[in-house]
Amino acid sequence: MPPLVISSLLVAADQAVKFFVVSSMRLGESIPVMAGIFHVTYIENPGAAFGMFANQRWAFIVAGVAVILAAVAMYRRLIRESAMVRWGAALLLGGAAGNLIDRVRLGRVIDFLDFRVWPVFNIADIGICVGVACLIYALTRDGEKEKA
Repeated sequence: MPPLVISSLLVAADQAVKFFVVSSMRLGESIPVMAGIFHVTYIENPGAAFGMFANQRWAFIVAGVAVILAAVAMYRRLIRESAMVRWGAALLLGGAAGNLIDRVRLGRVIDFLDFRVWPVFNIADIGICVGVACLIYALTRDGEKEKA
């Protein structure tokens, strides 16, 4: 699947679920799916992961735009890379775009996945984390191949 399709699907899923959460829940409301284990909790995060660097809206917007511009600039090279690099870059791009939309539109990010042992997060955050993990794995694996 082409990287831009993967990114687009991630953004669409992220924004659709966020729209559903915002339109059907009150800010701060929590609905248990598996009581004490997993809840859908509607919060708005003005910061980065775990609420760090709260209210740095413009810094996050600049960072999100930089990730998107870097992906666009490197697109021709990315499509020739391994599947792990393509998927990683696509997921990172989609996640960055999903959260960037929230930051531009609202000044904060809508979060809703609440596992009670971790800060509340969203689908875009999953894309960013899995994308970065794929890229790290691909880079370290390629580095090990060069040493052999």
